[in-house]
Amino acid sequence: MNDKTPDSLIPYDEIVQEALRAVVGRVLGEVEASGGLPGEHHFYITFKTGAAGVDIPKHLTERFPDEMTIVLQNKFWDLKVQADGFSVGLSFNQLPAKLVIPFSAVTGFVDPAVDFALQFQAQGDGDGPEPHEEAENDGPVATPVEDGSNVVTVDFGRKK
Repeated sequence: MNDKTPDSLIPYDEIVQEALRAVVGRVLGEVEASGGLPGEHHFYITFKTGAAGVDIPKHLTERFPDEMTIVLQNKFWDLKVQADGFSVGLSFNQLPAKLVIPFSAVTGFVDPAVDFALQFQAQGDGDGPEPHEEAENDGPVATPVEDGSNVVTVDFGRKK
């Protein structure tokens, strides 16, 4: 009997990652359609700032050259969701900014109001996110619960 798992010819890890990113798209789409966040829901969205298709102001790219976390809570506007990503207006130190973020760049999605979180592998990145500062976009910030409940992490342990 062989203990080695054979290489799959079906890219299950990519299929699952894509499906979980679709959850983020659906949630943001419902917020866009309703015109705002329901109840106490709010989101922390972490993404790779240098990923293909990301369009953010230069001062944010300089401050966050690898990864950035934004908060969608009280002060955001013009949320537009497309099949491959979303755009949103936020303010940083009283300066308005438009961010365009493809779902493929998203590495984390948290709704601390209901203790829900998704974590993704960045495309082409197998080691996980590097430490980074919070984006500190304007508005009140809630503290996410870190007890691990309702957290879905997908890592198929790619062979090196």
